Order: sequence, then structure tokens, then C-alpha cells
Amino acid sequence: MGERYLKSIRLLAECMQSFERLSSEHARTSGLTHPQFDIIATLGNTPGMSYKELGEKTLITKGTLTGVIERLEQKGLVERQRNDCDKRSFFVRLTASGEAAFDTAFPKMIVIGKTIFTDYREDDFAAL
Repeated sequence: MGERYLKSIRLLAECMQSFERLSSEHARTSGLTHPQFDIIATLGNTPGMSYKELGEKTLITKGTLTGVIERLEQKGLVERQRNDCDKRSFFVRLTASGEAAFDTAFPKMIVIGKTIFTDYREDDFAAL
């Protein structure tokens, strides 16, 4: 099991790195870094969420999350509000400009993702 487990972890890591490279290229064409795109995509079609929720739903570490949100706020794409129940935490949501960025960038990323899996059959997806 040890060697098989390590090989599986290695393959999963390589898959994730490949996807991040591909999606990072697209995110840059939208004027975003990969982590910024991750936040925009996660907040899209929601009323917003807390930092904790964003951390749970994205691949961004807690230490990196604050800086990414601050840069998105500087770009005018998100806004933060203090949580009324807990003054130590913030609620983050897309601004109108952030919604527009989501409406533009997200569908393009979906198209790119679909092209990767064009030749996949149902059993290929099941094998994944």
C-alpha cells in the first residue's frame, strides 16, 4: 500500500499543478492572479461569505487569503464589512465590478476546462 499510496498522491499533485498552470494563464488574461480568480469564482452567484467560508471553499491558505482579498478590494472587485456578530471577522462580497469580472472570466474558464475533457466518456469520468 505504501508505494501505491505515494504514487497516487504524486499523480494527484501533478494533476492539480497542471490545472493551476492552465487556469493561471486564463486568469492572467482577465487581469487576475489564480488566487484572485479563485476568490471571484467562489463569491460569484452568492451574497458573499465570511473569511472562514472562503478559506474552506477555496484552495487558498488562511495566511494568503487576507492579502488576496485586500488586493481585490484595491481593484474595486470586492468589499469587506465587519461581521455584526463578531467584530474580529469580515464578510466579503463582490462589488458590481467584481460581478462583471465573474460574468466575464468564469464562463471562459468553464469553456477551457471543457476542452480538456472533450474526448472523455462516462467511464473515463467514473475512473477519475
